[in-house]
Amino acid sequence: MSLTLYYAPGACSFVPHVLLQASGAAFEPSLLKLHKGEQREPAYLSINPRGQVPVLVDNGTVITQIVAICLHLDARFPERQFLPKDAMARSKAIETLAWMNNTVHPTFTHYFMPGKFTDQPEAQAVLKSYAAVQYGQLMQELQQLVQASAQAGQPWLSGSYLGPLDAYALTLLRWGTIAGVNPEDLPVLWGHVQRVAEDAAVKAVMERERLVLNLHKA
Repeated sequence: MSLTLYYAPGACSFVPHVLLQASGAAFEPSLLKLHKGEQREPAYLSINPRGQVPVLVDNGTVITQIVAICLHLDARFPERQFLPKDAMARSKAIETLAWMNNTVHPTFTHYFMPGKFTDQPEAQAVLKSYAAVQYGQLMQELQQLVQASAQAGQPWLSGSYLGPLDAYALTLLRWGTIAGVNPEDLPVLWGHVQRVAEDAAVKAVMERERLVLNLHKA
């Protein structure tokens, strides 16, 4: 088995990074420095022409897009039960994973990189301000998902085992602390994320990526 994960510290690649670490399989974590533009270098573009992370290379086959990578790793390591086996529970978990990726994640992108959407400074300021408000609301929604999971007797967001939803929840709230969200205002979500951060695999990845969990400044 040959597995390589191309990742950037603090990016959404954190999610499959955690899954690979938790799998116990040997893999090569390949660091990409986005702030230095390494994602635009010819060597990397030959792997992923879109110049994005994460990228998983499994025995020479390139897989891009976080949802596809998470589903692949779940199938690759079924004993880890990253996603539920029950058909309905699995569908609902993938529903949440897709929402995290296609709704919450892009909202943060509008805050963090408004220049991707307009080259007008005034418009960028408006985008950033509006996205910050939206992101705060989405964190409230994420907290409700954590509450519902706990009320259903599930220790983790998708059931009995830590999986991609938990790693993504940590990533999204961590981003939120950059966007002005005080995690202490979301005690249920913050408590869950802190518990995720104590998992051995998560802790190892956070150390490798040198991540600070709370970047909020009053």
